[in-house]
Amino acid sequence: METETLVRDLLTFIGEDPDRKELRKTPARVTEMWHYITRGYRTDVAALLKDSVCDEPYSQMIMVRDINYYSICEHHLLPFYGKAHVAYIPNGKMIGLSKIPRLVDAFACRLQIQERLTNQIAETLQDTLKPHGVAVVIEATHLCMQMRGIEKQNAVVTTSALFGAFREDERSRNEFLHLIGQARVN
Repeated sequence: METETLVRDLLTFIGEDPDRKELRKTPARVTEMWHYITRGYRTDVAALLKDSVCDEPYSQMIMVRDINYYSICEHHLLPFYGKAHVAYIPNGKMIGLSKIPRLVDAFACRLQIQERLTNQIAETLQDTLKPHGVAVVIEATHLCMQMRGIEKQNAVVTTSALFGAFREDERSRNEFLHLIGQARVN
């Protein structure tokens, strides 16, 4: 069934008239919007990172924090959004800094749950770079918790995935947690 027909049927289901002047273009707009916000399904993550991997002897933590993202909850098809903080400790291989936010977007722009999103980012970096450690913390506001169900407006969900040195070495873990908690510089 064509997506625009589904949107027209949904408008009818909720009690609207899809032929009302203001709604006539809505099915096409919604179709285009869904294509855009689910672009992660059409992103080849391996290819995204492949050309950016370089050999480099740097061995200290590399972090990109406060990566804004938007995703769609697979349970209710409502948005969740927030910030991702991603770090790794290289083991002879690094990737370009811009690839980390692109990696977050590649997985966020799919139907998701926050826990899976966190793991996918961490596991991909671990598998691609084989670093000494990977750490990912994701903070999110879930509209499915705000608009329906429990209706808690200020709840923030935090998930983490820690591999290697970030899991095994308290100093590395504490440095990461300290850095993501620092006051933001504007």
